[in-house]
Amino acid sequence: MGLPRFDFSICAAQAGIMDTDVGMCIQIKRGPEAMAHADLIIVLPSDRRPLILPAVVNRALVDAHSRGALIAAYCAGTFLLAETGLLDGLHATTNRNLAAFLAQRHQRITVEPDALYVDQGQIVTGAGAAAGIDMCLHLLRREHGAAVSNAVARDWMVAPRRESGQTQYVPHSPELGTRSHTHDEDRRLADLLVWARARLSQPLTVNELAKEALMSARTFARRFQATFGTTPYAWLTDQRLDLAEELLETTALSIREIAGQVGFRSSGVLRTQFVKRHGISPTEYRQRQRPADEQRLFGRL
Repeated sequence: MGLPRFDFSICAAQAGIMDTDVGMCIQIKRGPEAMAHADLIIVLPSDRRPLILPAVVNRALVDAHSRGALIAAYCAGTFLLAETGLLDGLHATTNRNLAAFLAQRHQRITVEPDALYVDQGQIVTGAGAAAGIDMCLHLLRREHGAAVSNAVARDWMVAPRRESGQTQYVPHSPELGTRSHTHDEDRRLADLLVWARARLSQPLTVNELAKEALMSARTFARRFQATFGTTPYAWLTDQRLDLAEELLETTALSIREIAGQVGFRSSGVLRTQFVKRHGISPTEYRQRQRPADEQRLFGRL
């Protein structure tokens, strides 16, 4: 697909056959020495209790952090990472069911129970289950740009971005109807996202989105918030900014042309929204990404 390539290894405290909680066994070929030269280490969840790391793995993670490796963890993996002390003084998230336990056991960590992922620079943590995918896409976007992360998301057929502040789980309100009715609305909302992403250049309104979803504007806004943890307007803004990032990285279009293609009224509106997200202007973002583009194309494979 023309995307960056990565060497990939799975390691454990010791090599050998390991059972997993999904009924399959995997063969681990490498021990903790695999971490000695890794650029990125992801601490995976475990269903075993107590949630503690073997001493040899603990030391390998601390050593890797000391030499500058990027370390990530999600779900119960965050709890394991906390045992190293590397999260002390930082913000972190984990599976919602473990959040209170993590905060109680590691009081030097500020636990964000509702975040999908928390980026603290050299250490990034994610919430439970599918939030691990959100965390990995965030890492791709951060290190290699929006074009790469969006391409991977399309290949996986998952949402290219869910913001870290979105809640892990939002229960459906009882008044939304029966299970079959709710399922039908979910399907229409999923179809709507595809429809809207293909029309970002158009001045879409909540009323137009509601009409496409076959709902009243009031029901649509409530249902959208309950399902995705954000408002339709905020979601549209995020999608437009994602596309703007990709166009800034991969095309020579002017800022005004990009603003038109992604649905912002003017380059000034794009700039304002861009500064809110990144703290820099679209022009500065493009200048910073150019060296990264060359690096992706010609090296660091």
